[in-house]
Amino acid sequence: MTSRISHTTVDSSNAYAQSVWWGQVLGFGEDPRDPNLPGHEECMIFSSDGRQRVLFIEVPEGKVVKNRLHFDLSPTDATREEEVERLLGLGARVFADLRVEGGGGWVTMLDPEGNEFCVLRSESERPDPYAHLVS
Repeated sequence: MTSRISHTTVDSSNAYAQSVWWGQVLGFGEDPRDPNLPGHEECMIFSSDGRQRVLFIEVPEGKVVKNRLHFDLSPTDATREEEVERLLGLGARVFADLRVEGGGGWVTMLDPEGNEFCVLRSESERPDPYAHLVS
């Protein structure tokens, strides 16, 4: 017997604003039958196929320490550097630049409420670790 993750929940000061911001970052949308509205204490966003879900819930306490869980993002149609610039334009901030010579590493960023997330290289920028298995 096993379980599956139904959705990931993120504590928020403003669930609606976070759902809008993360919807732009991930290309996720809301349920048209249950739209997210300003003032809603719970706002969920969905991937286009509905399989990935992120729920933002308003909580009274603010963020105090480092997240125990965070998102690692891999750009789907841009380079890591292009994605970092796009996210900066949406209001993210760089927390730690951990890129290394040769293209490895990542950038740790903060969303508008200060939650950490990382931006990795896109698949096209990473070497295929299983290339040796293909002849």
